Amino acid sequence: MPPTTTTPTLTLAGAQTALAAAAAHATAIGVPMNIAIVDSATHLLAFHRMDGAKLTSISIAIDKAFTAAGHRAPTSVYKEAVWPGGAAFGIWNSNGGRFLTVGGGVPIVDAEGRVLGAIGCSTGTPAQDEEVAGKGKEAVEREVKRAGKAKL
Repeated sequence: MPPTTTTPTLTLAGAQTALAAAAAHATAIGVPMNIAIVDSATHLLAFHRMDGAKLTSISIAIDKAFTAAGHRAPTSVYKEAVWPGGAAFGIWNSNGGRFLTVGGGVPIVDAEGRVLGAIGCSTGTPAQDEEVAGKGKEAVEREVKRAGKAKL
């Protein structure tokens, strides 16, 4: 095995694709959102606060994306495990309090299942946030499939 690897990651163009699709869906369902996109290393690539989105949801959207990319799983998977006695009880205290267990953060993956980044949305209900994030994820994943090995 070589001493280094190259990790595929989302680019700004990919982040803009996700933002546009997520914002369009948020508009369609009538819920203005804060939308955050991070790369595979959890660093913020792009952020969009729609008019009317809750100001207190800005950091929540960013942290949902951080959690989804860093843990390589949707934030909604923790719903049952974070209650007292659950396997992940207290996990929200990790990573400087940035680990979020509320739906709305989803990883963006390539055809091989590698995490390229993630999208986090916040302002609606957890189900609405996850639905909007899913539209952004799907848009990027379609582009990745269409481009083949081209970088996004």
